[in-house]
Amino acid sequence: MNAAPMLAEGSAHAAIDDCWNRIGVQGDGTCPQLRQHVHCNRCPVHGAAALALLDREAPPDYLAECTHHMAQAPKAGQANLDSAIVFRIGTEWLALPTQVLLEVAALPPIHSLPGRRGGIVQGVANVRGELLVCVLLGSMLGLARTAETGHARQREALRRLVVIGLDGQRLGFAVDEMHGIARFDPGTLKEVPATIARATAPYSKAILAWHEHSVGLLDEQLLFYTLHRSLA
Repeated sequence: MNAAPMLAEGSAHAAIDDCWNRIGVQGDGTCPQLRQHVHCNRCPVHGAAALALLDREAPPDYLAECTHHMAQAPKAGQANLDSAIVFRIGTEWLALPTQVLLEVAALPPIHSLPGRRGGIVQGVANVRGELLVCVLLGSMLGLARTAETGHARQREALRRLVVIGLDGQRLGFAVDEMHGIARFDPGTLKEVPATIARATAPYSKAILAWHEHSVGLLDEQLLFYTLHRSLA
């Protein structure tokens, strides 16, 4: 994704390098740009490819190819996959269903509100001209703030603002690192053990095995309910 879409030379209809199907969210997820953009549809390379597609003439067999593609059955093992955004707060890796994800942005200044100090409300931030209430998700989940090693500027560069929404409610929270989107078979999810000592256990509806981590998949309904009560 670091280069502009590559066009095949000498072709009447230039072929576009569909990197999103190889190394992007539809591929193996190894594209380094995913760390910044999270999803291919936010990447400028993907946007440039879309413009290139719109600008070129449709090939003679375009309609026939589209009909054939849409008529194909989903590939085995992909029909029932779910997805979640995976992020880190402190030392804890967490996940939320992608259905509630609205945006991931560079972390803007968050301005505190009078009378709201000490609670889970961190303040408000200007996100593309709109004021957004930002919360301290780590504090609500009972995650202890731990000192992080490494260069301060490097740590700050990894931080992102995650904007989520449900039933018309929009909130933002800062994360220390954003992995991106993880796809998984719902059948591989594990129940949250009753004896688990993690602070996030009451808000987790399942345990997602991701790389070498056991990630708490947060219950988005309970999360928004608790946050809404705290904001009232």
